[in-house]
Amino acid sequence: MDTLYRTRRWLGRNLVVIVAIGVLAYMLLPNAVVALLSFNKPASRLSYDFEAFTLDNWLNPCAAGDMCAALATSFRIGFVVTLVATLLGTLMSFAMVRHRYRGQAATSVLIYLPMATPEVVMGSSLLTLFVAAGVPLGTVTVAIAHVMFCLSFVVVTVKARLTGLDPRLEQAAMDLYANEWETFRRVTLPLVAPGIAAAAMLSFALSFDDFVITNFNSGTTVTFPMYVWGSAQRGVPMQVNVVGTAMFAVALLVLTVGEARRRRAGRR
Repeated sequence: MDTLYRTRRWLGRNLVVIVAIGVLAYMLLPNAVVALLSFNKPASRLSYDFEAFTLDNWLNPCAAGDMCAALATSFRIGFVVTLVATLLGTLMSFAMVRHRYRGQAATSVLIYLPMATPEVVMGSSLLTLFVAAGVPLGTVTVAIAHVMFCLSFVVVTVKARLTGLDPRLEQAAMDLYANEWETFRRVTLPLVAPGIAAAAMLSFALSFDDFVITNFNSGTTVTFPMYVWGSAQRGVPMQVNVVGTAMFAVALLVLTVGEARRRRAGRR
């Protein structure tokens, strides 16, 4: 009975941690499977069974036909979309937080609307717009569509950071004879920079991962998600798992470095 009582008390104290670890393990299980398959040498492209261990997939990632070309296209579009969406979204966030104007509530609703709209609706609507305007479908239309999609996420992320910013810090800088530009450069921008960086990474991830909107507006342009979807009919090459594992490892590294720097700054 004493052992049972101690067991119940231990479970009661650590139940939340146990459930959190279980949920996290469940969420990361697909990533573990992808990482394992990146070292697989299957008997055929239609087989997903782990046949033999090999490093050829990592040593020759571009051996899978046009995969690297599609990957490069996704990276180019992602970088352009990240720069444009982050810049426009940051400016919009400053305008919405720091100024009062007529129709501000309606503007906020319009900002949140693309996040709640299904991607099929947005993709087909943008396709109709491009066709009606006579714009040829391709890389440019994909980038425009991704900017329209990512802009809302940037505004929401940066706006949340700006809303929690203490205005007394800027007022103190101006009391110490700093002009508006110096206050923005030395006080406001460093404090808002984590939110801008988070919005930029989110924009790149959304752009790189998008398939539905891209499929409507890509024309003959093939991005990495479209390549994976097309190759699924004839067998997904193992190099796709290499790309997925590498992207996950890079994201994990960025988060780890950011958390380490935050803790180091907190100790200081």
